[in-house]
Amino acid sequence: MPLHLPEGKTLAVSIGADFDAHSVWMGTFNLSSPSYLSRGEFCAEVGVPRLISLFERYGVRATWCTPGHSMVTFPERFRQIVDAGHEIAAHGCYHEGVPKLDGDTERRLMAAQLAQHEKLVGVRPRGYRSPAWDFTDQTLGILEENGFEWDSSLMGRDFEPYHPRPVTVGWEEGSTFGPASPLLEFPVSWFLDDFPVAEYIPGVNQGLGSSEVMFQRWKDHFDYAYAHVPSGVLALTVHPQTIARAHNLIGFEKLIDYMKGHEGTWFAGLSEIYDTWTED
Repeated sequence: MPLHLPEGKTLAVSIGADFDAHSVWMGTFNLSSPSYLSRGEFCAEVGVPRLISLFERYGVRATWCTPGHSMVTFPERFRQIVDAGHEIAAHGCYHEGVPKLDGDTERRLMAAQLAQHEKLVGVRPRGYRSPAWDFTDQTLGILEENGFEWDSSLMGRDFEPYHPRPVTVGWEEGSTFGPASPLLEFPVSWFLDDFPVAEYIPGVNQGLGSSEVMFQRWKDHFDYAYAHVPSGVLALTVHPQTIARAHNLIGFEKLIDYMKGHEGTWFAGLSEIYDTWTED
């Protein structure tokens, strides 16, 4: 069940820009002091324009995974993303901690974010990325109920899309899988995310790691996929508040330039990549 990339393209590269702004601090970490909110403001007012400019220079179309809270709180910056022609994917209502939600609340927040997309984007999102990449036992079914075509939150592969399966956990007797979902999963990895390396949260995440090590790791992933996974997809996850800091942005541009220099690399949004998938 392969991707059939455009003629002459051998590896798809998706850059998922998570426009979390205030919401990641409020929703995931329950932090709303002026200090943390100012980091979210940097995301919108500095990070978004810098990333849009970088993507424009290299002809990159990204998928911006955007909580409804960011759309409403920073409408001018959100409109810049839409007007630049990038894809908008669902990413929670306020970057809520999904595993803590009961079924009714999870469905209510899904309905709320979809209503925000329809109002502010004009269309329903085709894809979803869970805040903090986590599910409840109901999440996969809720995505199917709401007509999503793809998800990008799970880690069952590295460079190959797949259909995720619900898992019933067993201990002595082993776990069992349910039927494969019709959703297509574009796998992610904490190794391919800038937030764990770079965002310092006292007592929670050490951050402040080496950007050179991070970009070398991303380059290694690209090199392996380019050499060994024909018609695969490399899904990078970046956050404007993180990747757009000066030292990170310099390294990120070098990486994009490196990948762009390899014949057959195709930068595309996840829905564009989804459209090349066949079930044969």
